[in-house]
Amino acid sequence: NIGLAVDTEHGLFVPVIKGADKKSILAMAKEIMELAAKAREKKLNSMDMKGGTFTITNIGSAGGGWFATPVINYPEAAILGTGMIQDMVVAIDGKAKVRKMLPLSLSFDHRILDGAEAARFVMTVKAHLEDPDLMLVEGQ
Repeated sequence: NIGLAVDTEHGLFVPVIKGADKKSILAMAKEIMELAAKAREKKLNSMDMKGGTFTITNIGSAGGGWFATPVINYPEAAILGTGMIQDMVVAIDGKAKVRKMLPLSLSFDHRILDGAEAARFVMTVKAHLEDPDLMLVEGQ
């Protein structure tokens, strides 16, 4: 169950997509839009915001900086923060190239997850962002 931080004029709300592991990225996108609209309209109920095990927050959308240290919302296991996408000069095949870069910040509970597992998770997220077709596979 994935919580998504939604910034509203009434404060931050974290509605939860239940059973996210069984939904396609397209189904989740639709649900995200619906839950975000409910949050902005103050129409979320308590069940909409319960049961999260992992949260995603986007500090970049609020003009935030490059990195953050997102704080885990107990009893969740982890939170992934995304920063603001920026053009950066990176080395590709020994040459300087300008690419869009998205910083990711993962905070996790070491009692639940070890660091190597967390690093592999971030690399999986990176692979999916670099190749969005991977996210279109049903159940991924």
